[in-house]
Amino acid sequence: MKWSYLCLLIAGVLPVIAAGIAKAGAKGYDNHDPRAWMAMQTGRRARADAAQANSFEAFPFFAAGVLLALQAGADTSRIDALAIVFVLARVMYIACYVSDRASLRSLFWAVGYLCVLALYALAMLA
Repeated sequence: MKWSYLCLLIAGVLPVIAAGIAKAGAKGYDNHDPRAWMAMQTGRRARADAAQANSFEAFPFFAAGVLLALQAGADTSRIDALAIVFVLARVMYIACYVSDRASLRSLFWAVGYLCVLALYALAMLA
């Protein structure tokens, strides 16, 4: 099994999880106009929504990196390791964002970003 495939699936689902965190247990949630309702939220809910947006932004760059590295014939154990670290970093990023730990959040963002850059490097050097 290529762990990187599973990581693609998990990374693709992370924005949905962040959205669930943003909306869970909400009073007055309006499913007819959820974006307007979300725009009025503050604190934890607003941060979870921002984590969702950033997760959607990070996913294509990560997915392309994994697929390019696999297509180029790079070492799958390295691809898998980088993909796993990326997913773990993104999970921690969301947790830190929701719990308002900005510096730690930025550290996990950087770890994930460096993993993606390393995936592209593997593809280019294969």
